Amino acid sequence: MIVKETILKDCFVIEPTFFKDNRGYFLLEYNKKEFQERTGFMGDFVLGNQSKSEYGVIRGLHLQTEEFAQAKLVRVVKGKILDVAVDVRKDSETFGKIFSVELSGENFKQLFVPRGFLHGFSVLEDDTIVSYKCDNYYNPTAESGVIYNDKDLNIDWQIPSDKITLSEKDKVLESFLTFNNTNNL
Repeated sequence: MIVKETILKDCFVIEPTFFKDNRGYFLLEYNKKEFQERTGFMGDFVLGNQSKSEYGVIRGLHLQTEEFAQAKLVRVVKGKILDVAVDVRKDSETFGKIFSVELSGENFKQLFVPRGFLHGFSVLEDDTIVSYKCDNYYNPTAESGVIYNDKDLNIDWQIPSDKITLSEKDKVLESFLTFNNTNNL
């Protein structure tokens, strides 16, 4: 496993070990001991989620607040996404900074998103399957987020605006400024 630091404190790109031959490949997706040694993350993943989406879907920017905050380890099983993390920990030296990385079923990269980060992704290929582990259980009353097209964050999702598909919930998320003024992370 190769662990690469990003521009965001405590957020890492993980390149798992894989072996390829004439039969296909074998991927060591996760090794708790090695992950803890290389990232310093001492939590346990307790929840696994998977989504399937078509080109143009944007999911996010989401997070769980307070005691329901979640760290995530995100990977793509099939297809391709632009995965985005935003540090919203007010005491962090990288507060308000954004990191994005392309994850695909071919490059095997994963993104570790710690607690206190907004997270979202745009789907760059049809029939994309995203799988992610969380270190805390989901609680609908702790949902929060920021609108995908926030003018202050100015994220390039790599999808033309006329091709974007959003959930009804994601269409009404607040601005980064409002989020910042109402949350104490």
